[in-house]
Amino acid sequence: MKHSIPVDKLGPAGSLMSEAIQSCVHCGFCLPTCPTYSELAQEMDSPRGRIILMKEALEGKLPTEQVLPYIDRCLGCLACETSCPSGVEYRNLLGPFREKAETESKRSVAEKLKRKALLTILPWPGRFRIAAKVGMLARPFGRLLPDLVRSMLALLPKTLPSGIMLPEVAKPMGTPRARVALLVGCAQQVMDPQINDDTIAVLVRNGVEVLIPRGQTCCGALGWHVGAGEHARRFARKNLEAFPRDVDAILTNAAGCGSGLKEYPLILKGSAEESASKSFAGKVVDFGEFLDQLGMVTPPRTKGVPRVVYQDACHLRHAQGVTEAPRRLLRAIPGLELLEAEEPDICCGSAGSYNIDQPKIAADLGKRKVSNLLKTKPDWIVSGNIGCIMQVRSCMNGSGQTPQVVHLAGLLRRAYEEDL
Repeated sequence: MKHSIPVDKLGPAGSLMSEAIQSCVHCGFCLPTCPTYSELAQEMDSPRGRIILMKEALEGKLPTEQVLPYIDRCLGCLACETSCPSGVEYRNLLGPFREKAETESKRSVAEKLKRKALLTILPWPGRFRIAAKVGMLARPFGRLLPDLVRSMLALLPKTLPSGIMLPEVAKPMGTPRARVALLVGCAQQVMDPQINDDTIAVLVRNGVEVLIPRGQTCCGALGWHVGAGEHARRFARKNLEAFPRDVDAILTNAAGCGSGLKEYPLILKGSAEESASKSFAGKVVDFGEFLDQLGMVTPPRTKGVPRVVYQDACHLRHAQGVTEAPRRLLRAIPGLELLEAEEPDICCGSAGSYNIDQPKIAADLGKRKVSNLLKTKPDWIVSGNIGCIMQVRSCMNGSGQTPQVVHLAGLLRRAYEEDL
């Protein structure tokens, strides 16, 4: 694709952005896998349509304000990358473009306040817990609240779980097999802190020493996905300092966080920390992938024949290419029946703050995902991402079916404790 993009004016990621645009040949293989295109059926809400729009904006042929609504509707699920025969690295264009657009566009005061609130609250568990408790008090007045607030309240659990104090070091059972550092996440510590406890318990059972660096903070993915680049870089730098390098891996148990950590070389491109970020990102591994590579200790046979369907988080399936590892772990549980749902590559609609930014599309995608999962008639729905788990739980209300929705670590722990 011929173009005249002023690469030297696009910042450190300019060459990557240009390469992503040049790689797209408009073949259309991305269209069936793009959630927003499947929902809205508009070319400008497809990956190739957005690439053209971003190209036109970068060349100065279109005002950023005209392009931004279509970019805002992108979930950043990266299904387009998985389906692209030309190898377009869409992520190298989307994140930097959003950051550039935020410096050029003129958003409404309400929109600016909303984004400011999200970036001020969500990355800090203490603040988020307070905000969640206040939100729960507002539930009885739901009909009187704006649509935006109602969509936020819908994602909160009926009761907020108590926090769990995690150890600084968890020693392995039996012969030590590995030593890792674990990112514990932000929203996860508030919405479902049991996930971290389950993750540590399963790793310890498999001979893994687990470190919980006290200086760690938010991965920065939320800021990066909404164009707040400097916000993301501050968190990235703190984590580069907090996490030790003398470990076998830096583990994440949230797909979005894992993808965010792996993007540190892009987020910090051109900075003094770029080299360190590459070394750091090279050690980042998803919990399920790590356990599969290590070789999981086989759990006892289940009491019955639990029917389990695995829900692919986009930032595992598409951003990190992790699809088979979690399934192999589940198949390794004696007596368990693993089911497959339709459209595993389509996003559930939970993507960072997407439920808040685009509640209608998020809700429609969530219902579509839940419908596909429930068709398998499962006893358990398993995922590797807190956002997906909360979205599925929320959209399952009123379905008439009551499968439990848990993290992969939660199901594995139950298998070890013979609670399946």
